[in-house]
Amino acid sequence: MQSYTIGQAARLLGVSPDTARRWADAGRVATHRDEGGRRLIEGRDLAAFSVELAKADGAEEETSYTSVRNAFPGIVTAIKLGDVAAQVEIQAGPHRLVSLLTREAVEELSLEVGMEATARVKSTNVHIDTT
Repeated sequence: MQSYTIGQAARLLGVSPDTARRWADAGRVATHRDEGGRRLIEGRDLAAFSVELAKADGAEEETSYTSVRNAFPGIVTAIKLGDVAAQVEIQAGPHRLVSLLTREAVEELSLEVGMEATARVKSTNVHIDTT
């Protein structure tokens, strides 16, 4: 099974190594030592902790973090759901933007026709988030 150093875990969790070390010291995530004495986190433990951390962070803050610069606030005009994929259309002023994304993403965003949303365009990709 894959194991991660404190530094690797910190990078994957988006925190500093000091923060990851404090979480490990507090017992929030289990660690063990390798032959060289380095502290490691089992992949399964890190995966479970990252899900737990995301749920806790999502409850506290509703800010969307994205590096996509071209934002088009608009209104959802159509949603076509498939078994796995979905197509979402947003009318942003004179611009009609269409994004193909997973059905799961549409459900997590609670997208509905008539709601306000922002299409974020980078190259040929369109990202959707709610405002």
